[in-house]
Amino acid sequence: MQIRKATIHDLDGMMALINEYAQQGLMLPRSKLSLCETLHCFSVVIDDQGEVSEAGTVVGVGGLHILWEDLAEVRSLAISEKAKGKGLGKLLVIHLVQEAQELGLQRVMSLTYQQTFFEKCEFYVVQKETLPHKVWKDCVNCAKFPSCDEIAMIRDLAPTTAAI
Repeated sequence: MQIRKATIHDLDGMMALINEYAQQGLMLPRSKLSLCETLHCFSVVIDDQGEVSEAGTVVGVGGLHILWEDLAEVRSLAISEKAKGKGLGKLLVIHLVQEAQELGLQRVMSLTYQQTFFEKCEFYVVQKETLPHKVWKDCVNCAKFPSCDEIAMIRDLAPTTAAI
């Protein structure tokens, strides 16, 4: 297994995973157009042992979406049923958090139904009202607004010193 930035060859696998969870009501669906437009934000977990394609099989996906100068969101985090229980979700979150730190961000948030999982990744629960950039950028256009039942969670990031 490897974690890497998503490529155009990963789109179908990413969309299948995300929309499988969306059909269960566990996350919002994503169209192919939406994934194309935000492909640079996504990382994937690849089972490079498979012979499905040269790129391997997408068994995990997650995006890091920058909301403001100090805040990013982990979004569309999904691990395939066959790969669950191997710690890949946590490794993918760690990868996205490291990416946020490298970008100089101060906090990473998630709207989730998986509170225990994100607590294991060092996130804590906050009120949605403390995240105005998320609410007014994305949430106002969501079918669940204003009755969203997802849990808002934050992880504060340790400051890094960039090499000069």
